[in-house]
Amino acid sequence: MSTAQHLATVDLLCARSFPAERAGSETGTSGPGYHLAELVVVESFLEADGSRRAEEAEQYEAECDALVSVLAARWGEPQPVSLWSTRVRATEGEEIPEPWRALSDGIGSAHLWRTGGRWVVLGVYWQGDEHPLRLLLAVTEIDPP
Repeated sequence: MSTAQHLATVDLLCARSFPAERAGSETGTSGPGYHLAELVVVESFLEADGSRRAEEAEQYEAECDALVSVLAARWGEPQPVSLWSTRVRATEGEEIPEPWRALSDGIGSAHLWRTGGRWVVLGVYWQGDEHPLRLLLAVTEIDPP
């Protein structure tokens, strides 16, 4: 996808109302107070020997950086947010609301903007070599935990 397509998804989710129940959508998953979209999924990010495929890594990083730049020009520099402590709290049994629970499962740190009464979160989701790398976007009215 191009930066323009990613931006269109951001705009769509920022304008879209939230459903009363959790459900799938053409962009990902939505639920009460949030939308969650996979903008980029890189299945074959690693070679058999564990080294990164340089071309895919560069493409992925370029897409992420381009979207961050466009959103920063629109809303200002993002607030960096660590989701590591949220993940720890969730594993210790604390109830973490969605989409923050899903985001913290695989995102260590993310870019965060506040616009129009909603949070826009962009982060790299990765749970290890055996899982694909994902660029996730969340739009939510639920404050970060």
